[in-house]
Amino acid sequence: MIKAKLAPARVLQTLSALRLPRQTMGRSAKSSPSPCKTPCKNTPLANRALLTLPEHPTSAEDSLRQEIEARGQFLARQDRWDELGEEIRTADHQRDHTPGGMAVADLLARGARLDVVQPIEKILGDPGLLPQHAPRDGITAIEDVLEDYANDFGVALVVIGAHIDIAWAWRGEGWEATLPQIRQQTFQRHMARAAALLDRFSPFEHDSPSLAACRCALLAAADTPTSRMADDYEDLIDLDPANPRHMRAFGNHLLPRWFGSYQMLEVEARRVAMMTEDLWGTGGYAWVYLDALSVDPQALELLDGDMFLEGMRDILDRATDQHVVNTWAAFCAVTLPSLPTAQRSSRDVLRRIRTALDWILRDHLQELHPLIWGQAKLGLGAYAQLPTIEELTELGRTAAANALGSGGLQTQPA
Repeated sequence: MIKAKLAPARVLQTLSALRLPRQTMGRSAKSSPSPCKTPCKNTPLANRALLTLPEHPTSAEDSLRQEIEARGQFLARQDRWDELGEEIRTADHQRDHTPGGMAVADLLARGARLDVVQPIEKILGDPGLLPQHAPRDGITAIEDVLEDYANDFGVALVVIGAHIDIAWAWRGEGWEATLPQIRQQTFQRHMARAAALLDRFSPFEHDSPSLAACRCALLAAADTPTSRMADDYEDLIDLDPANPRHMRAFGNHLLPRWFGSYQMLEVEARRVAMMTEDLWGTGGYAWVYLDALSVDPQALELLDGDMFLEGMRDILDRATDQHVVNTWAAFCAVTLPSLPTAQRSSRDVLRRIRTALDWILRDHLQELHPLIWGQAKLGLGAYAQLPTIEELTELGRTAAANALGSGGLQTQPA
C-alpha cells in the first residue's frame, strides 16, 4: 500500500522527462536536432564567458508526442478501434519510441482515453465541484467497446490505462490516512478493475512491454507489493531493456516511501546495470537512481559515485537526442543543488556528480529545452496547482540562466 504523500499519476506523467532508449533499439519516430549555433567545445565551464544555444520552447520531442496522442484520440473519436488496436499492438511489438524515449504504444493509448479521463480529472481537481459530479458514462462506453474487442490487447490497454488514470484522479494528493473514504474506495475499485482486465493478457505471450508496465503501475494498489515488485519490474525491463523510463520508475518504487529500502535500491540498481550492460554499459545503474535521487536525497547514502558517473557517460554516449541531454544537464544543474544532505560523505558524492555538468555542456548540449529545466526546477513532488506551459517555460529559462552563471547563457530562437 502507499506510504507517502504523492502527486497524481497524470501529474508525474506530465512532469517527468518518466522510456528513453538507445536510438538503435526499436524504430524511432523522426525528429531532427538542431546543431549548436556557437560551438562550445573544450572550454571549461568556469572560464566560459558566454554559452550561446538555440532554444526550443516546444521541442521536436514535445510536438511529436502531441502528434501521436492526437492520432490515438482521433481514431477513438472516429470509432476506428480496429485500426487503433492494431497500431498500438504493432508499435508495442516493434518497441517504437520517440527520439526522447516515450513509447509510441503508450502515447496512442493515452490519446485514445483522453476524452474519458480529462473531464473526470478536471472535476475532481476543482475544489468548487463535488466528486459526485464526475462523469461515469465515458468509462462505461469504452468498457462496451472492449466487449467487442475482447482479444485485442491494444484496445484493452486503452481501457486499463483509463481505469488507472481515473483511480489516481480520485485518490488525489495527500497521505493515505487523511484521504476521504470515498476517494480511497474509488481508487481501489478502479485499480481492481484494471487488474482484472490485465489478467486476461500475458505480457510475455503477447510480447508486450506496455502490458508489463501496467502490471507495475498496479503495484500502488497491491496488498503486498514488496513481494512482487522486483520480479514485475525485472520482467518489464527484460521485455524492453532499451527503455530507461522503466528503470526510472523502478528506482522510485524502490524508495522506502513506496515499497523498498535504500539497500534494495542499491542492489537492484546494480542488477539492472548487469541486465542492460550490452545496451547501456553501466547506464542502467544511473537510470535507476535518477528519479529516486530527485525526490529523496537520502538515496545518496549508499550511492556509488564512480559507478553513477560512469553510467552517465555511457548513457550520453549512446542516447544523443537533445531531450535526453537536457534531462541530465538539468539534473546536475538544478536538481542536485537543491538536495539537502546531512552526511559529509553524501555531500562529497553530490559535489562530484554536479561537476559532470561541465562535460555535459562541453561535449553534449547543443540546444536548450526550457520545459525540461522547468520540470527539474518544479520537481516531482505534490503541487497545489500546476503552472501553465508558458510559466513552466519561463521557469526553465530562468533556472538554466541561474545554474550556468550570471551572463553565462545566451539563447536564441531555433
